Amino acid sequence: MKKIISLALCLILGGFVLTGCSNSSEPFAEKSHTPDTQVDEINLDVADREIEVTLSEDGQVHIAYSENSKEYYEISVSDGVLTMTGASDKEWTDYIGVKSSDEGRKISLQVPDAVLENLTLSTTNEDISLPELAVSGSVSLSANRGDIFFETLDVGSALTLKVKNGDISGSILGSCDDFAIQTEIKKGESNLPDQKDGGEKTLDVSCNNGDASIEFSNK
Repeated sequence: MKKIISLALCLILGGFVLTGCSNSSEPFAEKSHTPDTQVDEINLDVADREIEVTLSEDGQVHIAYSENSKEYYEISVSDGVLTMTGASDKEWTDYIGVKSSDEGRKISLQVPDAVLENLTLSTTNEDISLPELAVSGSVSLSANRGDIFFETLDVGSALTLKVKNGDISGSILGSCDDFAIQTEIKKGESNLPDQKDGGEKTLDVSCNNGDASIEFSNK
């Protein structure tokens, strides 16, 4: 019996030690990036980061973010496509202990209106929000354990929305007749038809364990 108690105490003390190590993480440094070439398409694929999109005031793309030596980003522009992906050099001990603070957990993306051809954003454990925005091609938004919110979106060809353990809400410029609609809802509610043919554009909505509420606007 004494051996069992001693072993349990060792495990508890070891847990405190590891927790202490994980909490002394390196602070995040605020950074920004403005491409020096024309950007027609943006692809952001990150984890545990809120993505907030706002309109650019100078017609250029700007990204504000925070990183350190363990959690950082790889950013590149090739043939007009800006790609930003999350990278990590964490050890397994970095994942033990109290959940990380909200410091450095937000990416602010400024984009010019009616300039981009395509916009693709993906994240986990956080939300995605967009302003009233026009994109000549397609918009694709994906959030795992987070919500997607957008003001009136004007898309040229397609809008794809996907969440798991989250909700979707927003407005689309145009009428329902403009879109061929495919909706898949699991453990949630939606104001969209499951399937509708016709329309020159496509709207694809997938929601697992959450609700989807999307309105059409002709303003």
